[in-house]
Amino acid sequence: MDERLSLENRIGVELKSYDGLMGIYIDDLRGNVIRRNEREPFETASTIKLFVLAALFEQIHRGEISLSDMLEYRQEHVIDGSGILSSMEVGTKLSVRNVATLMIIVSDNIATNMLIDLLGVDRINDCIQGLGCKDTILHNRIDFERYSRLGTSTPADYASMWVRMAQGTLVSREASERMLEICRQQHYNSMLTKSLPPYYLDADNYDEEIIYVASKSGSMNACRNDGGIVSTPYGKYVIVLFNKDFSDSQYYPEHPATVFGARVSRLIFDQYLALEGRLKL
Repeated sequence: MDERLSLENRIGVELKSYDGLMGIYIDDLRGNVIRRNEREPFETASTIKLFVLAALFEQIHRGEISLSDMLEYRQEHVIDGSGILSSMEVGTKLSVRNVATLMIIVSDNIATNMLIDLLGVDRINDCIQGLGCKDTILHNRIDFERYSRLGTSTPADYASMWVRMAQGTLVSREASERMLEICRQQHYNSMLTKSLPPYYLDADNYDEEIIYVASKSGSMNACRNDGGIVSTPYGKYVIVLFNKDFSDSQYYPEHPATVFGARVSRLIFDQYLALEGRLKL
C-alpha cells in the first residue's frame, strides 16, 4: 500500500489546518495502534472521572464499599458546573450506584465530589498508579474558586483504561462489565459520534443494537477531550482524542477541537468498518 495513504498520514493531513494540539491513541484490540502525541500531558477536565470510577470499583471489589451503600448530598459537596444534583435539595440521599452513574453519564460535579470525599484523593491516586497510569494524577476535588486544574493525564494512559475495560481486566471482569454499562449511558458524546453516520446510531433502524459507544468526555477552557469504546459488528476499538493549545476557549458545538476530533473519529470508524475489524491491512 502507498505509505502516503496510511491512516496516520490521512489523520495528519486532516489536522494540518487545526488551530490546536491533538493527542490521539487508537487501538483495534488486534495489535494495531495509531498514536499521535500520546505521551503529551493534558488537563483531564471531566475525563478524570473515569479514574475515580475505577478507584470506586476497586474498593467495591475489595468489599470495602457496596453499590447499595447510601451517600448524603451535603453542603460541602456543592459546586457549580455540569450535572443535576445542583437542582436537588442538600440532604438528599442516593446509593453509591446512582452517584457513580450521575458522575459519568451527565458528568455531575457534585456527584464527583461525593465520591472523591468517600474515597479520598490519595487512595484514588494510589489506584491510578496501581493501574500503571504513571502520567495521570487527580490534583484535588472539584472547587473552581480554589483550584485552576482538576487532573493531568495522557492519551496513552486514558486509552489504557478503556482497553482494559474492553478486555474485562479493569479491576475485574465483573467491575469492567458494570463500568461499561454505566459508560454506555453517556449523555455527552459530541466528539466521538458527531460525524458518524446517523443510521448506525439510531436503534430504530435495526432489530438489534449493532453499534454502541461507551465513553467519557471532558472540557475546560484549556482542553476538549473525549475517549471510549466503539463497538461494531466486527468487534470493538478504543479511541481517545485529547485537545489543547487552541486559541478559542469558548464552549459551542462547532468548536474547532470538536469538529476536527469528529473528523478523526469518522476516519477511524470508516477504516475499521472497511477492513472489517482492523485499522491496518
